[in-house]
Amino acid sequence: MNSISVRALLVRGMIAGVIAGALALAVAYFLGESQVDAAIAIEEAHSHAAHGGGGGGEEEELVSRTMQATGGLATALLVFGVAVGGIAALVYAYALGRIGNFGPRATAALIAGAALLTVYVVPFLKYPANPPAVGNPDTIGKRTTLFFLMVALSLLLAVAAVIIGKRLAPALGNWNANIAAAAGFVLAIGLAYAFLPSFDEVGKDFPASLLWKFRLSTLAVQTTFWAGFGLIFGYLTERLLVSGNGAYARRVATPVG
Repeated sequence: MNSISVRALLVRGMIAGVIAGALALAVAYFLGESQVDAAIAIEEAHSHAAHGGGGGGEEEELVSRTMQATGGLATALLVFGVAVGGIAALVYAYALGRIGNFGPRATAALIAGAALLTVYVVPFLKYPANPPAVGNPDTIGKRTTLFFLMVALSLLLAVAAVIIGKRLAPALGNWNANIAAAAGFVLAIGLAYAFLPSFDEVGKDFPASLLWKFRLSTLAVQTTFWAGFGLIFGYLTERLLVSGNGAYARRVATPVG
């Protein structure tokens, strides 16, 4: 794949990432922010009770809650969309034609689904997101480090599973090789879940329904982003690789080596 085609895919990945980020922003604002507000209200009630009902212990917010829920949230998700969309486009440029006989849209969907699974769902099942008022502040650094360690492990094990599946395919056939590779991935992730430390820091008085809704909303935001990215990026790349100049499309879609 030449540099012009990679650059074209990178631009389209960033565009798709911004649009997917905007879709995720809508879900986060309308579905998730109400859960955050409810959790903050519980946190403030605990702080109020800890000060004996007085209001003297409160500090002025550097950034208002309104700004956090609008401009701050929008900036975070749109910047995330641009960055992740560019990275996913580079992965796509390498994977197209190398992971099977899939067209541009199918390849985009596979990469988006794999990213959702490895980057979010697998780490989320071990270290789910917590709303305000949940979690010990003293362990936040350790929990953050372990979450990103889980992301790294998930990505590395997923890449290893793909490589192993391709190497086993001549001997076992594509179907059996993919099943064996997937089983190895699940087994390795299960061992990571078993040996990495866990945290149970949810207070007894924190509503279980609110915690459940908050975590579902974070999962919905990520699912919306990656589903939107896969659909939009697949459409854009198909127009580039298939609907454009025929000779150029065939050259780009066929990997070298």
